Amino acid sequence: MQYGVVPVETLKALSGLEFMRGIADGRLPRPPISELMGFDAAEVEEGRIVFLGTPGPQHYNPIGSVHGGFAATLLDSCMGCAVHSSLPAGMAIRRLN
Repeated sequence: MQYGVVPVETLKALSGLEFMRGIADGRLPRPPISELMGFDAAEVEEGRIVFLGTPGPQHYNPIGSVHGGFAATLLDSCMGCAVHSSLPAGMAIRRLN
């Protein structure tokens, strides 16, 4: 599995759906956050992304349960990617330089 940041030229050339599918099927590198947090895109449709992840001990808070930040990160990622999947080529959920 390859992790990294996709060059902006590649991002500009693909629709959001093409971009997200490229990450999910391995044609494009997976984002470093998915390696850090241990989750990946499992399903990609226009306007809908499903991420799967299994929290491990590195995600526990001091009382031994999974930190809320794990769920919040998954929500942030799937919502942002779902919006991105509906964009045409040349647009992104952040400014493209």
